[in-house]
Amino acid sequence: MTANTLASLASALISGSVKVVDLTAPLGPDTPVLYLPPQFGKNTPKVKVHTISEYNQDGPFWAWNWLELGEHTGTHFDAPCHWITGKDHPNNTTDTIPPQNFVAPVNVIDRSKEAAANPDYLLTVESIKEWEAQNGAIEAGSWVLLRTDWYKRNGSTETFLNADENGPHSPGPTAEAIEYLLTKGIIGWGQETIGTDAGSAGGMNPPFPAHNLMHKANRYGLASLSNLDQLPAKGAVLIAAPLKFVKGTGSPVRALALIA
Repeated sequence: MTANTLASLASALISGSVKVVDLTAPLGPDTPVLYLPPQFGKNTPKVKVHTISEYNQDGPFWAWNWLELGEHTGTHFDAPCHWITGKDHPNNTTDTIPPQNFVAPVNVIDRSKEAAANPDYLLTVESIKEWEAQNGAIEAGSWVLLRTDWYKRNGSTETFLNADENGPHSPGPTAEAIEYLLTKGIIGWGQETIGTDAGSAGGMNPPFPAHNLMHKANRYGLASLSNLDQLPAKGAVLIAAPLKFVKGTGSPVRALALIA
């Protein structure tokens, strides 16, 4: 039965009846990166691409580059050790997480209208339960992704971070929403903003609850996702595998979804 299932999936991929959706933002020197206030410490650098050779005297038959970038840049995966609450878990780094955890069913909660009306929109427990009443319960072992269409702002740091003198303004979950999702046994939480928390999350209790609580539970995060508007509420399979960095706290990923 397992062999037949895989053969059917392979045939469906070849025929196009199962579609592959790219959930990844372009990664390059113009990729927006998170800027933290000075009191929080050092910031991640902008992406830099350094040429080694390009069909010239440094390498006549080939072109290649070396890259300078942070682990949490562009569309990226957060491992549990990324946050202090997850630092003591076993298998909490990108090289030790079981690979089967990189492939899982996905639930997409569409709150794009709410985020368009209010960039500080926060997903609540009540809103999640309304979604479940319409689409079915969130399964253990699945991803939950918040669709806000924020990825359409990803063309510039200014529009993507959406910050003013009061700080960044972007949607995300309440602490109670993350706590509720963890009771469902989800494997990870993701969204389209530059991080897995709302722009106002530094003032929440606990601060940055998506990071604090998800990684405390040895779960994962995905940030800067794109094209969630192409996914159904349920039924897609998410593939998000970080690079196997030794002791990595996270990694840029090519996040993909399979939909029928």
